Amino acid sequence: MPIDLRRARPARPALLPTTTGVLFVLFAALAAAVWWEWAPLTELDQQVAEAAHGAVVGNQVLSDVFLWIGDWLGPWMLRLVLGAVAVYALLRRSYRVAFWIALTMAVQFAAVYGLKRFVERARPSFDEPIQVLDTFSFPSGHATAGGTFATVMVIVTLLLVRRGVLRLLLILLWLAVGVLVGLDRLFLGVHFLSDVVGGWMLGTAVALFFWWLFTRSLFDAEEPARPAVAGTGRRQVGVVLNPVKVGDVEAFRTRVREAAARHGWAEPQFFETTVDDPGASQAVEALEGEADLVIVAGGDGTVREVCGELARSGIGVGVVPLGTGNLLARNLSLPLHTGDAIDNAFVGQDRAIDIVRLSLDGSEESTTFLVMAGLGFDAAIMTGTNEDLKKRVGWLAYVVSGGKQLLRFPRTRVQISIDDGPFVRRRALTVVVGNVGFLQGGLPLLPDAQIDDGKIDVVAIAPPHKFAFLSVGLRLFTRGKRTDERLDRMTGRTVTLRTDRPTPMQLDGDPIGDHTELRAVVEPGVLLVRVPR
Repeated sequence: MPIDLRRARPARPALLPTTTGVLFVLFAALAAAVWWEWAPLTELDQQVAEAAHGAVVGNQVLSDVFLWIGDWLGPWMLRLVLGAVAVYALLRRSYRVAFWIALTMAVQFAAVYGLKRFVERARPSFDEPIQVLDTFSFPSGHATAGGTFATVMVIVTLLLVRRGVLRLLLILLWLAVGVLVGLDRLFLGVHFLSDVVGGWMLGTAVALFFWWLFTRSLFDAEEPARPAVAGTGRRQVGVVLNPVKVGDVEAFRTRVREAAARHGWAEPQFFETTVDDPGASQAVEALEGEADLVIVAGGDGTVREVCGELARSGIGVGVVPLGTGNLLARNLSLPLHTGDAIDNAFVGQDRAIDIVRLSLDGSEESTTFLVMAGLGFDAAIMTGTNEDLKKRVGWLAYVVSGGKQLLRFPRTRVQISIDDGPFVRRRALTVVVGNVGFLQGGLPLLPDAQIDDGKIDVVAIAPPHKFAFLSVGLRLFTRGKRTDERLDRMTGRTVTLRTDRPTPMQLDGDPIGDHTELRAVVEPGVLLVRVPR
């Protein structure tokens, strides 16, 4: 599943090229000052170099620390990390991101090599050197690589991590690495201040320039102002929102109103969910208000409740994903950026998708899901996830819970029937019934699943012991399609799962308690979801 590049779109379109241009101009001015040996700059460089070197020389511990940083956070180590990120982008089929990273690294390397040869600036000289290098000094290759690394990793973090503490901590980490790599050269006495500052500016500018070059057509694309819509023709929009997920409700309402006016829709009607009423009745109210479009803003649970009521209504659903997983949005390649998701709801095109009707323990009552249902280990993860931790670190809370559950959750005896056929017995760690195929990070749990193929896909993960779960996980990550008793996949229109004892179950990431039977039936093409044109 490709990475949604619009998540890193700047708030102001001119911000990116302007910042890039300013950095290049400042670098050119600094390079000219170095070339002409401008006296004020030369004096400042010498003063800073002597002070930094003096703070470290004679202190063996500090010297060893900075030498270690120079070795292990050097340009080639940073390029190795960026190369791994580029490979990850290739696996996600985000070729634009992969090529951007590769080209940025190549140009940054060539620019440093060429400028050093052109300027031919000598390195600082001391009576008691900590490290001696016989190459030229301007610009610092380490600082340039650090600037490139920090810029690329910050943008990648914006693309992959939702707003929150985790995103902020990662951004601060990448910036700290970039700064530290440059400062290390000062304290080791192998570069002047202008070498390091010039390297930071050059590395950042190169990365930003190619990012702007590769994404400007995507970000600047004009979207149609008045697309055709199905419904009554009154262009009325109802908005169902989960106030807990939205956060600043008034700010969100303002954004939706502005988008509606911009795209030629009437004043939106808003309906807020509650703990006791998580979306179904609000969707009914929107329909009763003769909405031509319903926008749902919240996590996968809120989206499931609303879409369950809108199935077969002929009314398009615009999804603004604000949850931790947002698996429906990810599998449909919907924008994850709130502003983009709101715009897509108004200007996207309707796509007919399947929903799955589910009943438990033989009950005639049923509910629906859009993404996945499961029993066993995955449901235990959802049940055991600390909600406070999830609010702070997002999906990493699931990783913490998964580590705990893997050590103590037992395998379950499961019987699986496809299309009411004979039952297959498995002693499984987890069984997942999916309407889509990909988990967080593009992990292909059900690589052949399509949300509009009229079928349900099933995977039974049954490692013979806990440590064998690692080999099964590797098969999932590498998208291997070989099936056996450890990793078995099945497909049909109806799926029945039975267990020998009450087992934790989950629905689109929400725990639904312990049960002994789960029956799922696909309902093909009954829901219209707005997807990008």
